[in-house]
Amino acid sequence: MNFFADESVDQPIVERLRAEGHSVLAVIEMERSITDEEVLGRANQQAALLLTADKDFGELVFRQRLLATGIVLLRLAGLSPGAKAGIVATVIRDHARELEGTFTVVSPGMVRIRPQL
Repeated sequence: MNFFADESVDQPIVERLRAEGHSVLAVIEMERSITDEEVLGRANQQAALLLTADKDFGELVFRQRLLATGIVLLRLAGLSPGAKAGIVATVIRDHARELEGTFTVVSPGMVRIRPQL
């Protein structure tokens, strides 16, 4: 799968997904401090699912009605980077077919997948 990681995503998550064969572009490796709208636009240009820990993307998708290939919001604060990477890799493996065109929230022990309007 293709992913575009916002700079709020821990590097071990990016590395784990790459190790599992996914294509992952990471803002932190490219151009830091770009706006959320630019991040979303670049993810869409790449036909990539956006990985982020920034809740502002919900605002962009649901209130401003900006389109996205798909967004995976990581709500994993307090966990080690390695634990986060494991959870994200498992969610992607288990729900890969459901992620495109959705807003997915990943938290410890729970995955919520909601279609974009």
